[in-house]
Amino acid sequence: MAPETAERRRGPFRDRTGAGSVLAEHLAAYRERDPIVIGLPRGGVVVAAEVARALGAELDIAIVRKIGAPGNPELAVGAVGEGGVVVRNGDLLALLGLSEAAFRRRTDAAAGEVQERADRLRPDHGVAPVAGRLVIVVDDGLATGATAEAAVAVMRARGAVEVAVGVPVGAPEAVARLAAVADRVICVDTPRSLGGVGAWYEDFTPVTEDEVVRLLRQRPER
Repeated sequence: MAPETAERRRGPFRDRTGAGSVLAEHLAAYRERDPIVIGLPRGGVVVAAEVARALGAELDIAIVRKIGAPGNPELAVGAVGEGGVVVRNGDLLALLGLSEAAFRRRTDAAAGEVQERADRLRPDHGVAPVAGRLVIVVDDGLATGATAEAAVAVMRARGAVEVAVGVPVGAPEAVARLAAVADRVICVDTPRSLGGVGAWYEDFTPVTEDEVVRLLRQRPER
């Protein structure tokens, strides 16, 4: 479906909590539909927690991992998620000439990291059920969209009936990529030149895993 953008003042968000508050205003229509908000660790969980609070919604996480290109780990040639979901950027793989065997090795390594991270971030609770529900996947921004795409695939594999993606800022091509797989994409800002997600925040301090665990422990019971 076509992505949606919201008109707002230009300039950086104060921090992830402030961005979550702005994003929640544009997700208000979902309040009456009993959504579950899924944050992408680590930074996306802070945004998601504020969205969940504003909507009175349940909060959980989707653990996914980018598959980095050789020599450039921030350039995603794909992503993996819980449940064995694998997303691949075929165009970029062809451009880089990355062999199937090399891609599989990187995929296996990323899948192992996903499981290890799940063990750390969910020490005392399981995965929230999403079957039959509306899910809103939230991150702090979209650069390539590969990680969020993996999260959408994970939610569909777990039985979600509708999956929306909500982000404060995203590159236009990444938003378009998500619009092809999600039921709806809500992006507050789509700058022509992203310049990195962090450039759109006054405070883009790295989020720790301890903070993610704390936010999950504070979430209300369904």
